[in-house]
Amino acid sequence: MERTRIQLGSGIYLTYLPARKFKTSLLSAQFVTPLRQETAAAYAVLPAILRRGTVRDPDLGALAARLDRLYGASVDYTVRKQGENQCVGFVASFIDDSFLPDGEQLLEPVAELVGELLCDPVTERGRFVSSYFDSERTNLVDAIRSQMNDKREYAYARLLQEMCSGEAYGLSRLGDEESAQRLQMPKLHALYGELLSTARLELIYSGSADLERVERALSAALAPLPRDGIRDIAMAAPHRARAEVKQVEEAMDVTQGKLSMGFACGSDDYAAMLMGNTLFGGSSNSRLFLNVREKLSLCYYASSAYHRQKRLITVSSGIEFQNYQKAYDEIMAQLGAVQRGELEDWELEGARSTLLNAYASMGDSQGKLENFYLGQAATGQEDTPELLAEQVRQVTAERIFDAMKTVSLDTVYFLKGKETAE
Repeated sequence: MERTRIQLGSGIYLTYLPARKFKTSLLSAQFVTPLRQETAAAYAVLPAILRRGTVRDPDLGALAARLDRLYGASVDYTVRKQGENQCVGFVASFIDDSFLPDGEQLLEPVAELVGELLCDPVTERGRFVSSYFDSERTNLVDAIRSQMNDKREYAYARLLQEMCSGEAYGLSRLGDEESAQRLQMPKLHALYGELLSTARLELIYSGSADLERVERALSAALAPLPRDGIRDIAMAAPHRARAEVKQVEEAMDVTQGKLSMGFACGSDDYAAMLMGNTLFGGSSNSRLFLNVREKLSLCYYASSAYHRQKRLITVSSGIEFQNYQKAYDEIMAQLGAVQRGELEDWELEGARSTLLNAYASMGDSQGKLENFYLGQAATGQEDTPELLAEQVRQVTAERIFDAMKTVSLDTVYFLKGKETAE
């Protein structure tokens, strides 16, 4: 699909995705700033506080009424991690102008509201409203604590934390509980000013409005934004493989073990690595799914993911405690099979088809497109779904096997039951 990327101002970029097949338009405004231990929690709570009210609409009730007048438009705050950057801001969804009666237009008033949320929050004695700050800080602490409730995601996060210890990639998008609890209003307000002035701002629009109109609407809405000393985004360096595998075990009150494994990848052949990971564990036709889970019943689930920015592959699996060694050995055996090219033709073409279908369907979802292009911008990439699909079409089996031969085990994290540890 068509895409245009332009610079609107100092450190402000617009990705324009014209589309007429959707009944809604999407407008995203995301600050992109390097992910740091000392600021992650503060930046994670900021959009939640900003979403509580503006000078013009100082509480949630007033904001809801304003959105109702905009035909039920929605504005949600977001906190994401892309590479080694933290992305915080808002995503608005509203009826596309082409579906409104009597030539009404929503782009301009929605852009104005997003601009107010970013630049003109309701304040109390020159700072955020204390009750908003207190409640959203509590919500953040609760959200960080709740990450432990999903043991699959918890084990995945712990693997990255251990594997990328000392690297920003190992940090959570929400920060840590201790930092969240220590947040104080003066420091947060100072960081807010820093974010407005120095962080890159990525704007993404998908809808029927022409580029010039989108540019005018956003330039007007963001006119009050102070910009000075724009910081570069963080470019993630590839993870350096360990000489010896790092083994980490943790015991909790769980009934199912979580075996997570991290692999370092020495190849920068992205298409080949993507295909290799899909063959290994990246789809329902993968080696891990069909053999470790279905055929041998060693796992409740088993899948892998490729992390391009850090050149990592991570494996997540749920197992019976006593099956640890069997599952571990079989996962490594399936990786070895991919590395040696011991695959059927249908496996190769099935993996290729899986990736091509994923890229083709991306254009059917404004949310997926927004997340994709934000990820590209936040990690310094210029790819499009069409370009990536073409690279996948052209990748050969030999390239896949050569790339996968550079994959080596780096870190193993195992979450086991307390009774197992005793």
